[in-house]
Amino acid sequence: MLSRERLVENFIEMVKVDSPSNQEAEMAKWLVEYLESRGIEAMIDDAGQKSGGNTGNVIAHIKGQDSENPICFAAHMDQVAPCLGVKPVIDGNIIKTDGTTTLGADDKAGIAAILEALECVMEDKIPHRDIYLLFTACEEAGMLGAKNFDPKNLPCKDVVILDAGGATGVIAYKAPAQENINVTFYGKKAHAGIEPEKGINAIVAASNAISAMHIGRIDEMTTSNIGRIEGGGATNIVTDEVSFTAEIRSHIPERLAEEIEHMKSCCETAAANMNTTCKFEHVNAYPSFELSKDSSVFKLTEEATRKVGIEPIPMIIGGGSDANIMANHGYQSAIISLGMYDVHTVNEYVNVDELYDATKIVYHMMAL
Repeated sequence: MLSRERLVENFIEMVKVDSPSNQEAEMAKWLVEYLESRGIEAMIDDAGQKSGGNTGNVIAHIKGQDSENPICFAAHMDQVAPCLGVKPVIDGNIIKTDGTTTLGADDKAGIAAILEALECVMEDKIPHRDIYLLFTACEEAGMLGAKNFDPKNLPCKDVVILDAGGATGVIAYKAPAQENINVTFYGKKAHAGIEPEKGINAIVAASNAISAMHIGRIDEMTTSNIGRIEGGGATNIVTDEVSFTAEIRSHIPERLAEEIEHMKSCCETAAANMNTTCKFEHVNAYPSFELSKDSSVFKLTEEATRKVGIEPIPMIIGGGSDANIMANHGYQSAIISLGMYDVHTVNEYVNVDELYDATKIVYHMMAL
């Protein structure tokens, strides 16, 4: 039977293992030892070498009675800072931290649910389909583990990713692409008190550009944001250089392209109006993904959720995850929720009842 106590114990043990992005070697070691102690061979790929991290992705295969309909369960090993020396606190049905770090429920709650469901299947000798496990590195800092993942190490094309916040029952099936943007405006220095007319203020040029942009919620499927602006120095010097970073996300490729062009046009127009120049650079952070509701993995996730007595909630989300990258590798991914809340903050917590329900869902997807 599924053990709520063991689920919590494993989760608590894992969150005490430091695993910031690009530094997940101890977490990978913990997972490999856990799996191998149960007779499951696990490998660590070379994604870390490719991305500059200290470990790669952990991959394992558990052969079952049905090899025609395999399934992979995935979660990421890293967590966002501050995350060193996590001190978990159990408060009734809630697990949180002492308030000095993130908890790491994102995404060790996902790992814990996968391991407990697998433990039950193996312990009780439950007939199951072929099961693959994928625990990725550096998801929080650009999905580098997934980006450097070699598909030949995972022949199964249906992937369930345990990495969504909120109450159990959510099935995220669609997420946008994201474009990262860096802009630098070049002005001309001059003494601000004596001869400001001889200068060109790069801050003013950038401000004019930003004020003309579409920022925030643009439409139902498209958003943008200015993340950081920096430059300048003393108040008696006309600023000759300023830079800012931005992002644009959209579920619709054409709208993404339109908004990139609009942002670029705003910058070039603002620079030209002040008789100066700017450099506009953009790069795709990750592609969009959409899982068909008619796909086998979506239907299996729905069915398993209902078996637990929860009505599935299909959801379009605004954030990126390993699912975006895996889709680009040719995989079909459903993202399910775990009962984790306030992620990426020191107030992060997980609801154990909801995590236990997520574990039941995983179990039903594993078992035949």
